[in-house]
Amino acid sequence: MPTGRGWAALGVAAALLVLWVGFGEIELMTTAVFLVAAVIVGTAFVRLARPTVTVARRLYPAQVHAGDSVTVEVEMLASRRLRNLFVEDTVHGLGVARFAAATAMPSHPVVARYEVHCRARGVYAVGPAEVAIADPFGLSERRAHAGGADRLTVYPRVERLAGLPAVRGLDPAVQSTRPTFAAHGGEDFFTLREYQAGDDLRKVHWPSSAKRDSLMIKQLEIPWQARALVLLDVRAERYLIPESFEQAVRGAASTVSHLYQGGFSPELWTFERAPGLRSGNRFQQAMDTLATVQPVPHLDLRRTVARLRRQGVGGGALVLVTGIPDEGALAAFRVLAKDFARTIVLLVAERAGDTGASFRRAGAVTVVTRPDGSWAPGWRTAMELSWSTASAG
Repeated sequence: MPTGRGWAALGVAAALLVLWVGFGEIELMTTAVFLVAAVIVGTAFVRLARPTVTVARRLYPAQVHAGDSVTVEVEMLASRRLRNLFVEDTVHGLGVARFAAATAMPSHPVVARYEVHCRARGVYAVGPAEVAIADPFGLSERRAHAGGADRLTVYPRVERLAGLPAVRGLDPAVQSTRPTFAAHGGEDFFTLREYQAGDDLRKVHWPSSAKRDSLMIKQLEIPWQARALVLLDVRAERYLIPESFEQAVRGAASTVSHLYQGGFSPELWTFERAPGLRSGNRFQQAMDTLATVQPVPHLDLRRTVARLRRQGVGGGALVLVTGIPDEGALAAFRVLAKDFARTIVLLVAERAGDTGASFRRAGAVTVVTRPDGSWAPGWRTAMELSWSTASAG
């Protein structure tokens, strides 16, 4: 179909024809006919030159956080010789990249790269690419979609934390700076589950797999002191401004990442969905959840806490991340804290009086920061205090 330049040429041709009728100058009619013919020939050209192109896309690094940049490499391979090839690749919600190639050959792939600045966490669709063929004068073009769509997951920004909560080791009389456990489960058999991509094949239970005609994995129990539960309060009423909720999400992401690197097996709960026994990488699952989590208005906190306790939670560390403290969060904390050795509250303080005193009186170690602040200094101080308290006891 005609491009903007093509429609402009047709408009000029129409004006020239009107002038020719009025003045009778043959040059005006000749120019008008030439412009119309150019558009018609260009349209015929692009109809014959169908843009049959295979598009492959690669994104790296594979894991990206808010504020980082990701490089997208687009490789295009034409099925036949094409001229004046234009490609648009859209990262929905972040921007559009446009490329032009004078010639594309069947045996020579065309490679283009562009960089995307990931301003905010979320899941963004990349593509499919839109390929266009234009005539030499740019009067007509033909567009077609090529390739599939890819998924760009932008995780929350993660701060580097220092210090781990003091939890009991294997000997109840001994304190340990790191939980003692096998990185992929304990040694006690817990249950059987179906194989999923990425599972260790050494964990396959072959007798059960033969009986069920599908691969079955032995799920081993994670030791009690290695378990950690990170609760993100997603109640919209606890955050007066969006920046406060984003800071809470960053706190939850930083905590999950830090505990995972420190030898814990952290489980994330967002108050709207209780955790269950899930296979695969729990850290990856938690970060995927935090990439898209949003505030939820009018959430029934009491019901969700009761549902969580029925699942038999418990372990070495409990971390609650919340905004403006209220009796609901404090009550939920008191109920769940009974099943954990160490409890920590991360509080986004929007007002001068939000110091977390009520949580400290309930036995929690508190970390307080502003919506535009940092979690790392408060976390380090809190861990040092928790260790001195644990040693004194």
